[in-house]
Amino acid sequence: MNVINMVWSKFGFCVFVGIFMASCVTHKKVPYFKDLADASAQLKSIPTAVYAEPVIQIDDILSISIQTIDPQTSLVTNQVAGSMPSIGTSSNNSIGQQTISGFLVDKEGNVEISVVGKIKLEGLTITQARTAIRDKALKYYKDPSVTIRVANFRVTVLGEVAKPGTYTLAYEKVNILEVLGLVGDLTIYGKRENVMLIRDNKGKKEYVRLNLNDSQLFSSEYFFLKQNDVIYVEPNKAKIASNNTARIQAITLATAAISLLIVIFTRVNFSK
Repeated sequence: MNVINMVWSKFGFCVFVGIFMASCVTHKKVPYFKDLADASAQLKSIPTAVYAEPVIQIDDILSISIQTIDPQTSLVTNQVAGSMPSIGTSSNNSIGQQTISGFLVDKEGNVEISVVGKIKLEGLTITQARTAIRDKALKYYKDPSVTIRVANFRVTVLGEVAKPGTYTLAYEKVNILEVLGLVGDLTIYGKRENVMLIRDNKGKKEYVRLNLNDSQLFSSEYFFLKQNDVIYVEPNKAKIASNNTARIQAITLATAAISLLIVIFTRVNFSK
């Protein structure tokens, strides 16, 4: 009876250790910006990265509006660019078809605006594009006022976040923390010290690793996101371990079996 009790005690201990190791998440890797003091009476500041306006690319959909003080002149407003797969917003992450109004940047990098005509905008910043449109609109409108933004500015967030998906934003000046907040933050299993950012750059894919535990992130050139950026949050070891329950159980049973054999072997030799 003592042998059986000893074996079950070892078995229970192995099961406990296996479950504990599978569910354990190191606390020091969960909070953001651990290099900052927990409490301080003195206000501290960190230099922030300089924001760069987005550069207009082929297949961008631009929301363009031209207004004038001349009431006799008709205004140029957005046209319907067509339907495209629906993508998430701050209030909706459904899948379907979504109509986006705007002017599509064609394969030659041009947009065609009624009355104003065709204008090449690819490679220009929003400010430069606004100036280019206004200069051309001066031929047809009195003192025109031009507003423009990227209507399909989107980023994709994958991996260990609460609501992964592709999100269309109503503004271009957005940083990585705002987007992570939009998707409901990282899960407890997300690697905060090794977040991957994938970016399009002139037909090439570039990637960089970002550490959300380091306050230097605020100064990084990748703090502000660009059109079509992809953020991937890798699972940590605890998540991987939690998905290997069968393997852990097999190891636990094998350990218990070996313990049983050792006890039996020891008892047999002792009885001799």
